[in-house]
Amino acid sequence: MILLVRLILVCLALLLPRLALAEPLLPGLLAKLPAAELVPQADGYGPMRDDLPVVPVLRGGETIGWAFATSDFVGTTGYSGKPIHTLVALDPQARILGVALVKHSEPIVLIGIPDAKIKAMVAGYVGLDLVAEVNAGGTGHDVDIISGATVTVMVIDDSIVRSGLKVARALRLGGLHPEAPAQGPVLQVDPDAAAPADWTTMEGDGTLRRLSLDVAQVNEAFAALEDKRAGERALKDAPDTRYIEMQAALVSVPGIGRALLGEAEYANLQGWLQPGDHALMLAGRGLYSFKGSGYVRGGIFDRIVLIQDDVSVRFRDRMHRRLVSLAPADAPDFTEKDLFRIPADSGFDPAKPFRIQLLVQREIGPIEKAFTTFDLGYQLPAAYLRKVTPVPAPAEAMATQEEGSAQADLWKKIWRGSKADIIALGGMLLVLTGVFFFQTFAARNARLFFWFRMGFLTVTLVWLGWIANAQLSVVNLMALFGALVNGFSWQAFLLDPLTFILWFAVAAALLFWGRGAYCGWLCPFGALQEITNRIARALHVPQWTLPWGLHERLWPVKYMIFLGLFGVSLMSIEQAEHLAEVEPFKTAIILKFIRAWPFVAYAAALLMAGLFVERFYCRYLCPLGAALAIPARIRMFDWLKRYKECGSPCQSCANQCPVQAIHPTGEINPNECVNCLHCQVLYQSKTICPVVIKKMKRREAIGTPPAGHPNAKPVASEGVTP
Repeated sequence: MILLVRLILVCLALLLPRLALAEPLLPGLLAKLPAAELVPQADGYGPMRDDLPVVPVLRGGETIGWAFATSDFVGTTGYSGKPIHTLVALDPQARILGVALVKHSEPIVLIGIPDAKIKAMVAGYVGLDLVAEVNAGGTGHDVDIISGATVTVMVIDDSIVRSGLKVARALRLGGLHPEAPAQGPVLQVDPDAAAPADWTTMEGDGTLRRLSLDVAQVNEAFAALEDKRAGERALKDAPDTRYIEMQAALVSVPGIGRALLGEAEYANLQGWLQPGDHALMLAGRGLYSFKGSGYVRGGIFDRIVLIQDDVSVRFRDRMHRRLVSLAPADAPDFTEKDLFRIPADSGFDPAKPFRIQLLVQREIGPIEKAFTTFDLGYQLPAAYLRKVTPVPAPAEAMATQEEGSAQADLWKKIWRGSKADIIALGGMLLVLTGVFFFQTFAARNARLFFWFRMGFLTVTLVWLGWIANAQLSVVNLMALFGALVNGFSWQAFLLDPLTFILWFAVAAALLFWGRGAYCGWLCPFGALQEITNRIARALHVPQWTLPWGLHERLWPVKYMIFLGLFGVSLMSIEQAEHLAEVEPFKTAIILKFIRAWPFVAYAAALLMAGLFVERFYCRYLCPLGAALAIPARIRMFDWLKRYKECGSPCQSCANQCPVQAIHPTGEINPNECVNCLHCQVLYQSKTICPVVIKKMKRREAIGTPPAGHPNAKPVASEGVTP
C-alpha cells in the first residue's frame, strides 16, 4: 500500500510547476563512484556549485579539477532510447582528468560485447585536450568505434566532448570563454530570397553541396588506418567506380525548399516542422548508403551526424522522412532522397557553416569492422542571408532562461518528439477503460469479444512491446524505491514517456480493477504468452490443468521472488537488476530474442511451458505481478459480476478461467485475476451458464399465456377483423 501511494504521488506530481526544473543527476551519480575511481590521484569531492552542476575534485584539500555528469549538460539518449550517464573530470587546462561510464541501458552491449569493453573505450578519453578540439572544429581526436556498438560509442563520444566544452567554457578552463552575445548586426535567413529553378545552377552557386567519393579514394582512406586488415580488404571494383555521391541542401530556407521540393511538398514540410526547427535534404547514390539499415533496428541513423561548432545533431527515425521526388527537371536519379529535421532546441544556427560527417565502415573479420569518416561541408550562400540588428533580451527573461537546465530540456524534447506514440498509447488506454466500464455490453457477444481481445493483445505485443519497448519491469519499481530513499530525481522517469504514462495508468487502475488491467491487457510478455497459447490450442496441443492444491501452493513463489529482489535492492540496486533477469522481458521483448543463448533458452522454456499451461510465467513466477498484487488489495470496486450459484453448484467459470483465479467455492482471487473478462462472457452465455439457461427456460415456459389470460393476444373470429 505504501508503494502504491508513493507511486501515485510521483505520477500526480507531473502536474506540478516545479517539474519544469529537473534536479541535477550529478549528486546521485557521484554517490556511486568514489573520487579516486574517477581521478586516481584524488581523495574526495567538494560541494556542488550553486550556478552549475559541477563539483571540485580534491586532493589534500586542493582543487585539481572539476567533475560533472554529461547528462546534466547535453542529451545522451542512446540506442535503447534511454540516457547514458557518464562522469567526467576536467583539469584547469581543459584536459580530461578522468572519465567513467556510470550507468546505461544499452541492450546492444549485451549481444556478445562485454560491458568492460565499453568502459575501457570510455577510459581512453583521459588526456583529451578540449582546447585542441575547439581549434580543430571538433575533429581533434579519433573515435574508437566498437563493432556492434556504433551508436552507443558515438553517443558517448558526442556527450563527453560537447558537455566538456560547455563546462570548460563556463568555468573558463584552458583559456576558453563563454560565447559572448552578438554585437552589432547578425546574419539571419532571408525568407524572401529565391533559389534557381534548375539543379545545375544550384550546384554552381552553393545552394547544393556535394561529397563525391570513388572506390580508389575509399580504399586509400582505409589503407591509411592503423589496422592493416582494413587496407587488405580493399574493394575490387574499378578505381573510378562511384562509391557514394551525397548532396545536401538546407530546405527549411523558403526559397531553397520551394525550388527543390515543389510547392506541395514544401507545404507538407512546413506542417511537419515545429517553430524554430530546420530541415536538411540529403540525396545519395552509389555503392554506399548514407542511411544504412541500422536505424530500422535502433531508430538512430548511425552513418551521418550534423556538426556545427560545439553542436552535434544525430538523427533518429522520428526526425526523418523519405522524399519521393525532386522538383528540378534536371535533378540526377538518386537512389536515396530524404529529409531530416533539426530540432529547434539543438542550438543549430542556419546562418553558420556546418558539416555532415559520413561514417564509412568495412568488415575486417567475422564480427569486426573498421571505420573512417568523410565530411560534407555546407554554408548558406550570402544570397539567402540578410543582416539584422538583434534586439537585446530583457534581463528578467535572460535570468529565467538560465534557470532551465539541459536536463529539463532533454525530457521535454523527448516528450515533444514522442507525440505520436503518446497519442497511440492514450488511445489504447481510453479503449481499455471503456471496455472495463461497460464490460457487460463489451462481453455480450462471445465471438466478437474474443477477436477484440486477440487484436488488442497483438497491438500490445507488436507495437507497445517490440516496437515501442514499453515493457514495465520490477526493476522500475526497485529504481523508484531507491530514488525515493536516496534522493529523488525526475530525470530517470521522465526520459521514457510511454513507461511513465503506463506507470501512471497502472497506479490508477490498481484502485479500480487491481493488477489485471496491466497484466491481462498491457503487458507485452503476457500478451506473447496468451497468443502463443491460443496458437497451441488451435494446433490441438494438450492443455494441462494443475490440481487445485498444487496450483494454490505455487502462487506464493512469485511473491517470494519479488521479496527477495526487493531485499537485495536495498543493499545493491545493481545486483538486484542482475537478479531481475528472472524476468524474461528484456530477452523476449526489448531484445527480441537477439541475445546470448542462455537467456534465449530461458525465455523459450517459459513460453514452451505456457503452451501447455496458459500464462505459466504470470501465474507462478512473475515478480512484477506480485508487486502489483500487493497494493491492489486496496482496490475500491468489485466489477466482476457473480451469481449466488457460482461455485455451488456451478463450476463452469472456475473450470474455464484461463489462469485458475476462481476458487472451487466460486470466489475470484483478485491477486491472481488478469481481468480477461472471460467469466463475464460466461456470465451472459445462453449455452454455458446454467443460471442463464434456467432463466431462459422459465421465460419460454411462460412465454405463451393460456387462453383467457389478460396478457394473451385476442384470437380473430371467423369473418371478424380483430
